[in-house]
Amino acid sequence: MKVTLEKEKENIVKLDITIPAKDAADAYNKAVHKISQYVNIDGFRKGKAPRAVVERHVGTERIKQEAIENLMPNAINQAVIDNNLDIIAQPYITNYNFNIGEDLTVTAKAELRPEVTLGQYKGLNLDVSDAKIEEDAMQKSIDNLLIQHSEQITVIDRPAKDTDIAVIDFEGMTNGEKIQGGEAKNYPLDLAHSNFIPGFAEQIVGKSLNEEFDIKVTFPEDYHDQKLKGQPATFKIKINEIKERMLPELNDEFAQKVGPFKTVEELKADIQKYLESQRERTNKQNAENIVFKTVIDSSKVDIPQSMIDRESASLKEEYKQRLVAQGINWDAIVKSQGEEQLLKNLNEDALIRIKNSLVIDKIAKEENIKLDQKDLERKFAQLGAAYGLKPQELMKQVGQNPQIISSVSQQAMNDKVMSFLMENNKVEVK
Repeated sequence: MKVTLEKEKENIVKLDITIPAKDAADAYNKAVHKISQYVNIDGFRKGKAPRAVVERHVGTERIKQEAIENLMPNAINQAVIDNNLDIIAQPYITNYNFNIGEDLTVTAKAELRPEVTLGQYKGLNLDVSDAKIEEDAMQKSIDNLLIQHSEQITVIDRPAKDTDIAVIDFEGMTNGEKIQGGEAKNYPLDLAHSNFIPGFAEQIVGKSLNEEFDIKVTFPEDYHDQKLKGQPATFKIKINEIKERMLPELNDEFAQKVGPFKTVEELKADIQKYLESQRERTNKQNAENIVFKTVIDSSKVDIPQSMIDRESASLKEEYKQRLVAQGINWDAIVKSQGEEQLLKNLNEDALIRIKNSLVIDKIAKEENIKLDQKDLERKFAQLGAAYGLKPQELMKQVGQNPQIISSVSQQAMNDKVMSFLMENNKVEVK
């Protein structure tokens, strides 16, 4: 086999591969035999038809394609190894010339890993702001606990208060048209903690049981649906039920009910400990973020559009799968956000993900950072804990999917490089 290389635009390399005539003929004959085993040819048992008959039945081009598909993986792989090519995508055949009795010539193209120029990634001195515990954090935590253990009592003798839960039917209209997804029956709306459009919950306060009325609101300018941004809307409302939240008393008995505490003071001490641990985790995350962003921003890499398109398509499929899991239709998202804006966002995310990955891999190569079995086991343990599975069970489930294994390996490498960066840079919390 003979291979000649030619560097093309960006990071594409062309491989002209020549296969000796004998090897090409052997591959052709094997392809004839393979095809004859699964095609039905009148007068012949499968696998027994002569070559000429098979050629007339399926055509020589089909046989040549089968022969090339069998030959080229090993040939291209050998060419990649012999020429020390760092490819990032499966090479593809662009042309071939196949005449029996002559050398087979095949032209393939491969996409090489873009060259990364690292900036300073060691010896950095950076600052982050301390993630202070808010003054009302303790009270908010206690309030949340009380709400979690509260009872809901149905009331019929008074209008809704701003601390109630109103069970409502609603239907929204804007510009004379129904709002897609803007209606529901018996929806329990917490008037004190509503994430509806600003002004929605406030207009229900003061209304009575079984009352029907309209409320008028305006969608925010930053609303996710392009068609609804800044648009006025009217919602027809009916109150089916009003529930008052009855909070338990904060005392030692309550503390004993919610955890292994004897007194309210012990409960508060545990909450304080949790708040401190949250602060430490946030500071650690912020420190990692600023180190990583500084390293990424100082690195240079020219990323070809083909890589961005491929990664964007992958992100799109991931996004679609998440939407399906949530019962949301992709076309509805395209309609609400606009396809152009959606694709622009995906391309931007793809660009960030690619650059992050390339810089991480470059640092790993420069510092000879390699993964071992313990790194993968640690990552599977983390993922297993997140999904409520034992690491062995998770490994068994994903073991048959090379893409997932590759993704987990990349995550493990990310963790290892991040640890290296934190050990070799200084971040002061101020």
